[in-house]
Amino acid sequence: MKPRLAIAAACLLVAAAGAQQHWAYRPLLRPTPPAAASGFGDGPIDAFVAAKLAAAGLPPSPPADRAVWLRRAALDLRGLPPTPDELAAFLADDGPDAKARAADALMAGPAFGERWAQWWLDLARYADSQGYEKDDLRPTMWRWREWVIDAFAAGMPLDQFTVEQLAGDLLPGAGDEQRLATAFHRQTMTNTEGGTDDEEFRVAAVVDRVDTTMQVWMGSTLGCAQCHDHKYDPFSQREFFQLYAYFDQTEDRDRGDDEPKLLAPTAAQRAASARIAAELATLRPQLVAERRLALPATAPGVFAPEPAVVAVRDDGDVPLAPALAALRVRARALDAELAGWRGPAVPVLRELPPDRRRTTRIHRRGSFLDPGDAVQPALPAVFAAWGGDGAPAPTDRLGFARWLVSPNNPLTPRVLANRIWSELFGQGLVTTLEDFGVQGEPPSHPELLDWLACELRDGGWSLRAFLKQIVLSATYGQSSAQSAAHREHDPYNRLLARGAAFRLSAETLRDQALAVAGLLAPTVGGPSVMPPQPDGVWLQMYSGAHWHAAQGPDRYRRALYTFWRRTSPHPAMMVFDAQSREACVLRRARTNTPLQALVLWNDPQFREPAVALAALAHTAAAAEGDYAGIALLWRRCLCRRPSEGEGARLLELLADERAHLQAVPQQAEALVGAGREGAVALAPWTVLASVVMALDEFVTRR
Repeated sequence: MKPRLAIAAACLLVAAAGAQQHWAYRPLLRPTPPAAASGFGDGPIDAFVAAKLAAAGLPPSPPADRAVWLRRAALDLRGLPPTPDELAAFLADDGPDAKARAADALMAGPAFGERWAQWWLDLARYADSQGYEKDDLRPTMWRWREWVIDAFAAGMPLDQFTVEQLAGDLLPGAGDEQRLATAFHRQTMTNTEGGTDDEEFRVAAVVDRVDTTMQVWMGSTLGCAQCHDHKYDPFSQREFFQLYAYFDQTEDRDRGDDEPKLLAPTAAQRAASARIAAELATLRPQLVAERRLALPATAPGVFAPEPAVVAVRDDGDVPLAPALAALRVRARALDAELAGWRGPAVPVLRELPPDRRRTTRIHRRGSFLDPGDAVQPALPAVFAAWGGDGAPAPTDRLGFARWLVSPNNPLTPRVLANRIWSELFGQGLVTTLEDFGVQGEPPSHPELLDWLACELRDGGWSLRAFLKQIVLSATYGQSSAQSAAHREHDPYNRLLARGAAFRLSAETLRDQALAVAGLLAPTVGGPSVMPPQPDGVWLQMYSGAHWHAAQGPDRYRRALYTFWRRTSPHPAMMVFDAQSREACVLRRARTNTPLQALVLWNDPQFREPAVALAALAHTAAAAEGDYAGIALLWRRCLCRRPSEGEGARLLELLADERAHLQAVPQQAEALVGAGREGAVALAPWTVLASVVMALDEFVTRR
């Protein structure tokens, strides 16, 4: 053996031996919670946290105000704040299970599916365009997004959610919805620029699928092994390409048309198609009978009965007279209508037939132009060792998907439990969501992480049940106020001595603004929309497509539905740390910059809600006085009443703005919209609404 190869082999053996002891690769066994601490919850989550706090000499924080808890839970579970009616009902419910009832209600509607679909789109690198420099549009990909929303809203178990997205097309008797699910891995980019090598970018797509799968479900940076053996974790380059082989047999090959595609009508489209097909089925026998009567006997058999079909065919040159002509007109109209209900054609995964299967080879130095030894689909040795019961290794994509969520795999439940926890606490128990390897951070609460992973796996992979258990814990319900002891001993809240506080995501910020202003459109699903954005952002060298700001309800859809072009995502979203989604986004940064304040004050997506909210406050003030308008702003935006000092400062600001804008009415019109009736009276309230909607308390989930 050459010296360099011998050293590499020795390093790999050492890494593999160490991996058997690495915390993330150990078998997943349910730990026993320690004895619960008196006065701090009575559940297992609280017991693990209290034991850690006691060891550090830190007491837990007191419970958050009930209104604060409801806003926190509403933003976490459905991505929208509570309505004034929901808040009033919750505060009036003094029963012991009030929080449990509130959590169930927050997770009951389609908004729950939309909120968690938003989370998943980052992981799936969802976009409405193909990427790379030309970045042609994929105007039908929204149909897969709708599948994700429906899956979360319906409570699909996460193991089924996994298998259908990775290999739904290979399931026995796979239906269209299961095939549609595989569009998860058709979010990979397609390079349609002239002169590119299609095989090069097909290979890049397959590499992305391996890397994304391993990061999303396994928290493993396996992409490091594409060109050489992993330097830190127990993965060789050969093992990378053995995993690559699971994904190497699909029909897509970087074509501009994104084939293969699946016609995927929505439930509404299917219902409409069935209705039209039923009417056509009644028309066809009538049309055949009438035409037989209309034809001379010299044309025997021309209109002999045929097997039932949906479309109605007729010969346009045959003279028909009046009842038959009317039937033909109606049949043609129904045919045309039916074509409009076929549904969008969505790129999906489809396996190659046996006679066209590829031979997968190692790419020396990662180059597809330098193929090496042939390999077969197989798991890395460190993963295969988990079987322990002689179970055969998976041989195809479906087997691999099932293995990911099998009881023998300890990584997937650990990774998913940690990832979901991070959505509720702003950071995971393992802060490196993308890396559970040697270079990743160890868990702050290892026993709690394993207990949560067991709950997720053994609880039927139910996201709702898992979330409910967390949000009802005393740990989740703590006040987020920071004490001097916290700043000194636990500044980053790794010990969970207080409730989490973090800035809302770009999408949730916009949805919250629309919701408190009463503008949020309730429509669920459907094609992507184009809310306002600055002119000139969408200039493209290769495309005649333009950004046309939506009007009517589409202007106020949830941010989840915003059209996402990889080369030019919505700029307001980017200012608040959204990503282009050219690759899987496992962890968004959270920054605070002056640009964000400018967006909150000036961007039409926030200015229009401020005007609408101002109109509500102005109406309340006209009926009951200025303080009533201020109280309405506080209640809708912050779920509380203003303090005496806050109310006084806002009344002072209101008086100042009234005096100023009455003197310069043109500025009032510029603020609320030219030609708007009562602009001078409404504009001061718009300033106040903008102030409240830019407060730290509004943009932060506490």
